[in-house]
Amino acid sequence: MSGSGDRRSFALPAGLPIALDRGTSLWSGGRVATGGSPWKVVRLGEAARPHLAALRRAGARGLADDSRVGRALARQLIDHGLAHPVPVPRPGPHEVTVVVPAFGRADELEGTLEAVKGLPVIVVDDGSPDPGPLRRAAAAHGARLVGHDRNRGPAAARNTGLRLARTPLVAFVDSDCRPCDGWLDVLVPHFDDPRVAAVAPRVVPRSGDTRLLARYEAARSALDMGPRPALVRPGGRLGFVPTATLLVRVAALEDAPFDERLRLGEDVDFVWRLGDLGWNVRYEPAAQVAHTPRLRPWDWARRRHQYGTSAADLARRHPGRVAPARPSMWNLAVLAFLARGHPVPAAACGGLAAVLLARRLSQLPADWSLAVAIVAKGTVADAAALGHALRREWWPAGLLALAACPRSRLARAAAVAMLAPIALEWLRRRPGVDPVRYTVLRLAEDVAYGSGVTAASARARTAAPLLPDIRLPDALSSIRRRLRS
Repeated sequence: MSGSGDRRSFALPAGLPIALDRGTSLWSGGRVATGGSPWKVVRLGEAARPHLAALRRAGARGLADDSRVGRALARQLIDHGLAHPVPVPRPGPHEVTVVVPAFGRADELEGTLEAVKGLPVIVVDDGSPDPGPLRRAAAAHGARLVGHDRNRGPAAARNTGLRLARTPLVAFVDSDCRPCDGWLDVLVPHFDDPRVAAVAPRVVPRSGDTRLLARYEAARSALDMGPRPALVRPGGRLGFVPTATLLVRVAALEDAPFDERLRLGEDVDFVWRLGDLGWNVRYEPAAQVAHTPRLRPWDWARRRHQYGTSAADLARRHPGRVAPARPSMWNLAVLAFLARGHPVPAAACGGLAAVLLARRLSQLPADWSLAVAIVAKGTVADAAALGHALRREWWPAGLLALAACPRSRLARAAAVAMLAPIALEWLRRRPGVDPVRYTVLRLAEDVAYGSGVTAASARARTAAPLLPDIRLPDALSSIRRRLRS
């Protein structure tokens, strides 16, 4: 991206409050921080300590520190994902054009156009078999309608609308989404930061339906990225955001429009390429959008399967980023000992890993407790990641493990890794679905997605979306790098 180096030197605007992310931990009196997106250990200067202390006292409401050190620290914390901006909502009018890709479903489009009334709107009819209802809906709401002569996919539809927009910001809104009041008042102030290329609101299912799938979707929608703001980056807590609704800076898309060759996964590819070009993408759950979910069981499962089929294309474009798990060899050894019922060797292995890590961190102003915390956190995280992969990408092995639980200690350990996160999820969210049916639906959703990954990998003749990326000890990693070069 031309000029991306200049953009990275831009400071945050004066008066922008920031708040430490809930996942950020401070050590040694604020001289070391852990957390971020992706997770990391960051050494902070002595001059930052009083500013960090003030941020901790401010809590979720955030703090605007306009001193030279305060603004430089805020830039560093935000770009590492250790803190997030807390911009003050700004009433409109806003210089935003809404682009709505549409394919049939004129009744849904009516609701979307009503929700974004007062803004310039471009509806892109992506080759609907019967364009008449879309044309009438657009005319009734004063929206501009353009059409493709054939169905080219959502990426092409968004690019068509983007080329026609004449405002500095464009909001892509799918035709089954209805932004809630004040959504732009919350999202637009994020663009005061010159490094921000896109901001996604929280997409939640439309309420009112009491069927089982509707109650499950209310707690566990594939488009709902949760209640916490985040910096969106590969390997972070949020690796992508859906483009069901996304506000973007037009200037950032000059070198990174949507890839029209992708029918699915174009949103993931889009967000990752923006990050590679030096831009920040943010998730802001204070702005919400209501989405019409698919509630017929077959349609619901098929859509999850389709999401999974994007893995092979993404693996080809972004090598290594779609690995189902990235466990460390040390953590794998600890988990293997525990799975076999040998806690003493597991503790010894974890202790040795902590000692070696403490030696690596010896230049930091932190004691041995940091190394112990990192090893413990990493082991739990890797166990959860392996369980997640067994439910999704490795679903045949996961189903076999569940079936073999009564006869195999190893299978029981795998089942715990698969099911414990679901149980914790249910306890946190307390959905309107009993724990047994919630678990069954969660497993069904993951298997549907994983079957899409399997099918796409077979068609593309690649195992890349199925292979873990095992993090080797430093000596082995250097050997592997030399062999690859």
